[in-house]
Amino acid sequence: MSGWSGQVEDELTLLLKDWLKQQGRTQADLRRSLQAVSTRMPALLEVLEREHRLGGIPRVAARLCEIEAEWVGANASSPFNNQKDADPFSQLDLLLQEIRDDCGS
Repeated sequence: MSGWSGQVEDELTLLLKDWLKQQGRTQADLRRSLQAVSTRMPALLEVLEREHRLGGIPRVAARLCEIEAEWVGANASSPFNNQKDADPFSQLDLLLQEIRDDCGS
């Protein structure tokens, strides 16, 4: 198992920034999930360094995967997503029917 180093921190910082951007999340979102003391990158890395001491890079990767799954689950349970997935055109269908009814009378 490789140790924690400046190079690991630098690579992890770049990875986290890209990952957050891709997920449409912020460092504040990551802070909440990691239960870090601050949204600043050094505080986030401190929590991940503790994870690294307990199980190396595989443990850090597993923790980040858990967070991503948590975020995906939160998005899936959003009432807006459930409405959208159920029938995204339902309101348009109602409007179209009203227009047809008005034109027919």
